[in-house]
Amino acid sequence: MYYIYMLRCEDNSIYTGITTDINKRMNEHFTRSEKCAKYTMTHHAKKLERYFTCENRKSASKLEYHIKRLKKADKEALIREPERLGEIVGDKVDEGDYNIIR
Repeated sequence: MYYIYMLRCEDNSIYTGITTDINKRMNEHFTRSEKCAKYTMTHHAKKLERYFTCENRKSASKLEYHIKRLKKADKEALIREPERLGEIVGDKVDEGDYNIIR
């Protein structure tokens, strides 16, 4: 199982990442351990806003890539209305590959 997650940072920016262990990865980000992303080391993650799951690395990486390329307003829309994934990301991903968890 792969998780594609969106974190809110203290400067109100949104960081998107991918992991196979969501609890471990959140702990790394929130405690700013040496294993956290360089971005969250300096921008300080404060809240897990949204995450999706999927069964394979290829689909997870594809969704992560496309979310990272979204404009901030579209990322905010995806956080508020995750059921609009296909509309927001477009036909670049197959909505059926992903589950909305939070």
